[in-house]
Amino acid sequence: MSNTASPDPEMLRQILEPLLEDFVYWFSRAQNLLSKESLDFMTEESQANLLLRVENALKEVGVAKSLFKITGHQVGVDIATMRPWHELLVECQGVGMRYYRSKAS
Repeated sequence: MSNTASPDPEMLRQILEPLLEDFVYWFSRAQNLLSKESLDFMTEESQANLLLRVENALKEVGVAKSLFKITGHQVGVDIATMRPWHELLVECQGVGMRYYRSKAS
């Protein structure tokens, strides 16, 4: 979390709140897929590893959301903190697309 030059809490709320909610939504979908389906294009180990990383990211996003709310939207989340979440999200989307493509054929 960073606190640079008194950011406008309303602007932060309008931008960061939906972004954090999106992370929770997409990570929750990935968690559901990875925990309930057997993905034949992944080894059990790699699927379990991805699930673990998604669950950890969900916890991290939850902490960021809590801190954001507790501080009255006075602090943001550093890009360096969000970058791994975004990269993991892209990885999960690729797995999801591959899974749903295989189900459609």
